[in-house]
Amino acid sequence: MRQFTAVVNPTAGGSTGAATLLQLARLLRAAGAELETEYSRSLAHAQDIARAAGERGRIVLAVGGDGIAGGIGGALSGTGTVLGLVPAGRGNDFARALHLPADPAALAEILLHAEPRPVDTIEVESAVHPRTVVLGSVYAGVDAEANRHANNARLLRGAASYYAGGLRAVTTWRPADYRVTVDGEEHRHRGYTVVAANSPYYGSARLIAPGARVDDGLLDVVLIREAPRRLFFTLMNELKTGAHTDRPEVRVLRGRELRIEADRPVPYGADGEVEATLPVTLRVRPGDLPMLY
Repeated sequence: MRQFTAVVNPTAGGSTGAATLLQLARLLRAAGAELETEYSRSLAHAQDIARAAGERGRIVLAVGGDGIAGGIGGALSGTGTVLGLVPAGRGNDFARALHLPADPAALAEILLHAEPRPVDTIEVESAVHPRTVVLGSVYAGVDAEANRHANNARLLRGAASYYAGGLRAVTTWRPADYRVTVDGEEHRHRGYTVVAANSPYYGSARLIAPGARVDDGLLDVVLIREAPRRLFFTLMNELKTGAHTDRPEVRVLRGRELRIEADRPVPYGADGEVEATLPVTLRVRPGDLPMLY
């Protein structure tokens, strides 16, 4: 029977991580699985716990949102350790990309019986972060600003915090001039953002890259160019369905390696965490992480 180590972000989703795991734990143990629970003090601590558990041959469960999923997934990328997700955060976008159910019984069935399947990860390299690996997406521009506002929100949760953060960011944003190099081919772009997506979703269920797949060995690169603010708000609304990709202001490229530069300090973020400022280089790591889904 399977042996699990659950790594819990105790603050995820308004402290719902522990409560979510409690229901799941009963089901896993009732089925004969072994489960140990560790509470993280920080993302770095969560990564250390996950690596140690993997070295003991255990399946690691990341309990929380996209921050802990991406952080632990990145730490385990290339190690052969199997990862499962217990979505309990505000966004849960990578779990959504894997079509993981919210129902504890259905999720337990997957964790107990699904065969591990490899997914791609994203290697992120910049002056501040010589080498970081994440799961879902890296985004440079207004959405990184929006995510910072959402992370600092106290009264709003989930999609509402991301939408409010987006409104605040757009009202003060001025378009940047980007140089985007995809597999050696340079593209000039003036606009709001550049998103390198391994997962179709970001920002709490926003379908930024409808064609992205977690196991195709490619990144979908979404560029949203300069447009009147009222049109950008329309584009934000269309992210619910992916209809924005039909607009001439949106361009989608695909590739394995990407470098993003800008004419001024532009923030970039990854998997729900604002990291640093451009430039940044990204490389897809095909099939580098076995996951249960």
